[in-house]
Amino acid sequence: MTHLWLRAEQRDNETRTGLTPEGAAALIATGMKVSVEDSDSRVIPTAAYAQAGCEIVPAHSWPDAPPDAVIFGLKELPEDGTPLPHVHIMFGHAYKGQSSGRKLLERFKAGGGTLVDLEYLTDDTGRRVAAFGYWAGFAGAAVSVKCRIAQLRGEPCGPVQPYPDADALKSALAADLAEVDASGDRALVIGALGRVGRGASDLCAALGIPVTGWDMAETAHGGPFPEILEHAYFFNCILAGPETPAFVRPDTPKAERALRVIGDIACDPDSAFNPVQVYDRATTWETPALRVHDAPPLDVMAIDNLPSMLPRESSEDFAGQLLPTLRALPEAGNPVWQRARDLFGKHIAEV
Repeated sequence: MTHLWLRAEQRDNETRTGLTPEGAAALIATGMKVSVEDSDSRVIPTAAYAQAGCEIVPAHSWPDAPPDAVIFGLKELPEDGTPLPHVHIMFGHAYKGQSSGRKLLERFKAGGGTLVDLEYLTDDTGRRVAAFGYWAGFAGAAVSVKCRIAQLRGEPCGPVQPYPDADALKSALAADLAEVDASGDRALVIGALGRVGRGASDLCAALGIPVTGWDMAETAHGGPFPEILEHAYFFNCILAGPETPAFVRPDTPKAERALRVIGDIACDPDSAFNPVQVYDRATTWETPALRVHDAPPLDVMAIDNLPSMLPRESSEDFAGQLLPTLRALPEAGNPVWQRARDLFGKHIAEV
């Protein structure tokens, strides 16, 4: 019997989940066992999982789960250096040269476990089977607008917090925009045809911010990209790789520019492939904007768990996309799961 163990997230401001009670009930109906860690912060109450037939276990008890349990979470594990003997389904951020990723792989090697990275669960065409991308783009653009409003008020951007739903978020931003003069602001979105880019573009459209949408055709020449400097907002919405050009070079802050806010929604600052080369660390809910130049101001917004601003919508969307793949977890040799395992094997061999 396949045993799926939904862990409680241990990161601040992370209230999303990749499995709803309805999804858990569907898995149980196929013969799987589903254990759910108790959590006071998860956007869906633990009681709803109990009603769906799940076994409820103590929060953060996954290290003591049975050896054959598959541990399922979203964000990173506590960085305590302990060996990892289980199969873990999560966003590992370990395959693009990240320093923290190397440490994570070392822990898997020490424990004999396996990382099945959610980012690399793909179908036969290479498309991800599930992604938070739309809501990451939507929320990332929203926080970037908050940063711009703060600039126009001459003050630092204050902390951000979750919203009940997307309409509440849009209404709050519209009210704040009405108090400042941002009438000339435009946005350039790279990756406009993807999930993330669509989310960012939709948020801008809802607020009346004109959008220039770019995708592979517009960036194929490899740069430089002076058009970015002509827009108040630049949103990086692509998954970078070895062939990705530099969109924002180190000399950008001192250039003549209309650019005021960079929303690096892809947010991979410690990757060797980072195409936004003016910052080196993620920003936070408490301090969303990193000021990289003062006059004229240039802020970088690079929060790496943006969909948590809209936790219920983003959780239900992602969980619905992922459920068919979770149903296939017991299938030996299932191509979606096997590709992810093979990729782990390639990278762990290099550790």
